[in-house]
Amino acid sequence: MSRKKDRMKPIFLDIPMPIMSERLILKPPEVGDGKMVNAAILESYDDLRLTMPWASSKPSIEDSEEFVRQAAANWIIKADEEPYLPLFMYNAANMDFVGSTGYHHIDWDIPSFEIGYWIRSSYSRQGFMTEAVNALTRYAFLELEAKRVQITCDVLNLRSKKIPEKLGYCLEATLKNHRINPEDGSVSDTLLYARYDLVDLPELVVDWD
Repeated sequence: MSRKKDRMKPIFLDIPMPIMSERLILKPPEVGDGKMVNAAILESYDDLRLTMPWASSKPSIEDSEEFVRQAAANWIIKADEEPYLPLFMYNAANMDFVGSTGYHHIDWDIPSFEIGYWIRSSYSRQGFMTEAVNALTRYAFLELEAKRVQITCDVLNLRSKKIPEKLGYCLEATLKNHRINPEDGSVSDTLLYARYDLVDLPELVVDWD
């Protein structure tokens, strides 16, 4: 029997949440989170619009709530489609909303996952995103039995590419003329980083329910 037939359908997977690291709590979106997410996007808009294609215009609270509800539905059925499986980041000390990360472009048959992320401007440059991605990397291999985890970013996004580099991801490829730079509309390259196991991943205490 093939591996594909042996593997449980994603909709039946019981994925334990939340994920807890030293400073963060990561959990799926819930109905009503739109107002919180919208406030963080508007606060961070001048930064986000430079790197995130979805930040081409400021969203309304209703736009953000629609995203939240679509994401919550995707978590129920484990859908590999926009907005995929985002995880909201909270400061464990005060439950402030820190930003969003999560799993994109999922192949449950391998399994393989891509990690994406954005951070609220008031929480940037404090190591929170590196901690979150470390936690998600561990979770993917230990809980989701991943065989591959990848991260992609614009070659010009220096802050974003530092995260996989700090976490020992291998630069697997540079995809030439692969994306449009949101800042100026120019054609740019994509860096593709990957890990295949947890060997030499920086230590981090991570737990989940």
